[in-house]
Amino acid sequence: MTQPLVSVKDLSVQFTGNRKAQALSQVSFDLAPGEVLGLLGESGSGKSVTLRTLLRLHPERITQVSGSVQVAGQDVLSLQGKALNHYRGGVTSMVFQEPGLAFDPVYTIGQQMVEAIHAHDGVDMRTAQQQALQMLERVQIPQARRRLDAYPHELSGGMRQRAMIALALVCRPQLLLADEPTTALDATVQIQILLLLRELQKETGMSVIFVTHDIGAAVEVADRLAVMYAGRLVEMGDVAQVVQQPLHPYTRGLLASTVSAENRGQPLQAVPGSPPNLANLPAGCSFAPRCPHASAQCHREVPPTVLRGASALACWQPVSEGQVW
Repeated sequence: MTQPLVSVKDLSVQFTGNRKAQALSQVSFDLAPGEVLGLLGESGSGKSVTLRTLLRLHPERITQVSGSVQVAGQDVLSLQGKALNHYRGGVTSMVFQEPGLAFDPVYTIGQQMVEAIHAHDGVDMRTAQQQALQMLERVQIPQARRRLDAYPHELSGGMRQRAMIALALVCRPQLLLADEPTTALDATVQIQILLLLRELQKETGMSVIFVTHDIGAAVEVADRLAVMYAGRLVEMGDVAQVVQQPLHPYTRGLLASTVSAENRGQPLQAVPGSPPNLANLPAGCSFAPRCPHASAQCHREVPPTVLRGASALACWQPVSEGQVW
């Protein structure tokens, strides 16, 4: 059996600034080499926190992390100094939601890529510049040599996103974390970026964790889907299983509130209510106050994660086939 590239066990994250907020609670999942996992959920569900924890980007002074994170055989939560610097970019890289904020505005695209290559690979500047140029060409940036000397603000949104992907991939990471990489782009460019990511993933064989609000985008890119709510994984399985036969009421609600050919001309069935305050989570299942199928047990006890067929599910009242939201 192939060893997983990523193994996350009982990962919990609590922010302890002015008030405590439980951002993640006992999140567990594995990711095989070359696999793409899509993370779905509303804003505040813990998707971006999960990615940033995998890359150790949260300020340690106000962040309490428990559980374990193994990536390519390394204990990520114990890495320090040079080992952590090598892990960031050399083993795991990230494509941020807004590349205009991820790039340093006072350095050119080429300077930032060359610095990353030089730091991780130790090659001379001429070789690093050549590798940077090749990566820009690989992500289909026109006039790539000219773009090396361009500053981030001189590129369009789609170009900056491609440059961000090039920067993330230039040191050949084994794991790519993509945090809503198409949110700020128009629909045509979104499709181009999604297809590019999938093509590069297949070409390089890297694993990808892809965060999105767009279920259609997740279906195009992912092999498996994981649905998050209030810092917990509530359902996870193959794309076809989760989309065609969702078991968790929250997953069913997300799908019902998405525009599709089947519900054309009909009003969308939005999930009622709002996500809970992470600083004051309700007892039992966090989704129970919004769930039309909740029982007394749902309001009292946190459901464990159990296997149902090929899916993992955390729910006391899973929906049955044909049951409406």
